[in-house]
Amino acid sequence: MAKHIADNLSGVKKIVYPALSKRNFYYREHISKFVLEQGGVPLNPFMIFNYFLLDTVSRDIIREANNNLVRIADELWVFGEVSDGVASEVRRAKKEGKKVRYFNLKGLPQKMDELKEEMVEFESGLTASDL
Repeated sequence: MAKHIADNLSGVKKIVYPALSKRNFYYREHISKFVLEQGGVPLNPFMIFNYFLLDTVSRDIIREANNNLVRIADELWVFGEVSDGVASEVRRAKKEGKKVRYFNLKGLPQKMDELKEEMVEFESGLTASDL
């Protein structure tokens, strides 16, 4: 039987759902790289579904799929400003008892600093009470 290097790689890693606003779509690869470098496995919705599959399916189908990714993830990490969609994902993760972490995108691509929840920035019309 042929062997492959992957046969010897069996480390268990936490599954991380990176939550990011569609405004930060262009950082999706940097964010996935960051999660991998931090020892996690990213379930990055913008890597899995690109930008809403180019609107070839209903956005509600994508949103429901994202909710399922949040459900199976171990943790949810927020990157950048919180949008209404990200706030919904945070509420879902908190309701399910998942750890939520926050990171700014100001140091990209070299560095992303972790923030306390009270330091998180929000897109227009949102506040901390939306989390």
